[in-house]
Amino acid sequence: MTVWTPTDDGYADLTSHDAFAVGAPHNTFYRLRREDPLHWTEYADGQDFWSVTRHADIAEMNKNTAVFSSARGIRMEDQSYEEYLARRTFQETDPPEHSQTRMKLMKAFSRTTMAQYEDDIRAICVDILDEVLDKGTFDATKEIARQLPMRMLGRIVGLPDADLPWLVERGDALIANTDPDFTTHVLDKLDTDEFRMMPFNSPAGAELYLYAKNLMEQKDKAGDTSGVLHMILQPSKDGSVISDTEFRNFFCLVVAAGNDTTRYSIAAGIQAMCHQPELLEQMRAGGDIWETAPDEIIRWATPALYFRRTALRDHEMHGKTIRAGDKVLYWWASANRDETVLDDPFRVNLYRNPNRHLSFGQGGPHVCLGMWLARLEVKVLFQELAKRLSSIEPAGPHKFLRSNFVGGIKELPVTVRRA
Repeated sequence: MTVWTPTDDGYADLTSHDAFAVGAPHNTFYRLRREDPLHWTEYADGQDFWSVTRHADIAEMNKNTAVFSSARGIRMEDQSYEEYLARRTFQETDPPEHSQTRMKLMKAFSRTTMAQYEDDIRAICVDILDEVLDKGTFDATKEIARQLPMRMLGRIVGLPDADLPWLVERGDALIANTDPDFTTHVLDKLDTDEFRMMPFNSPAGAELYLYAKNLMEQKDKAGDTSGVLHMILQPSKDGSVISDTEFRNFFCLVVAAGNDTTRYSIAAGIQAMCHQPELLEQMRAGGDIWETAPDEIIRWATPALYFRRTALRDHEMHGKTIRAGDKVLYWWASANRDETVLDDPFRVNLYRNPNRHLSFGQGGPHVCLGMWLARLEVKVLFQELAKRLSSIEPAGPHKFLRSNFVGGIKELPVTVRRA
């Protein structure tokens, strides 16, 4: 039994955002894994690139930062070196620079620290669910999945609750900058380069930068040195500090990526419950399932569809040569459906163990900083949701983002019955 059957013809254009507007083109990824796992992909809007689709290859290459660098950008779109420097976050750096930044933040995002937020997360979940479930029919992405990470963003970063809806809207405009439902500044339809120095080439980056600047000025006046934003501003061991531009970009990253990835994981999990009724009963039974269910839901979602690297030197692979300077895309969405590693990958198995998904970029230095928070939010949300439901089913077709970078269900109409 599968939850979702891919509908593409096996030859989807991976450079097209429209090709992902009905979900990731998994028939194409399946064909490439079997026939051409290192595929030279033509890109009409920029430099052609290699698509890597097998789990084993991506897991191995992800460790190899000596050959495959993040310090040229992590998205498919090309940018000048000047633009890269203006937009980059610590995601777009290599060790040791990347490691120095992570060291400042690891304690704030550690498993132990995140566990201290469980009661807060549960209280927020209870508030959200008790308010929305009585509606019976609603958009689960908007009413549930969007709400929890947005409210937790304020707790983790130290932001006023009143500002959160606006911040998340700006974050959506950044990270979903190819979907006209989220921005009027659609990346692949631009006729201006006015914002090319802003994060994601978006005017929302400029707005968030001004917000962050004013926020930190207010915190300084109040003597508030708590939270993640203060940590990132502290000197490294060598005495270096991040620039204003780097701080702006970090703030944009926290607002956009920290909210969207968890949102779309939750939405995907709810969508799976609609099509696999046994999942609700398994969740209601509880027990050891909560040790494995969050990772399976996140695998199923794969909210970051790919990350790009750039080859620093020639590299032989599958009888082909990746040349120095070539772009290389690691398709996490393909790796997380690789049938040679994951049994029945198109079925959600909440007991899957081991679960060797790559949604967090495991095995490499860029493993997701917020993974413990994401796991905890997903676990608590579904614990509280399951105990309140007797059934959940679709109330209409779900809609995906128009994006080949962020995989997410942006509209998810459901009908629920309370337990």
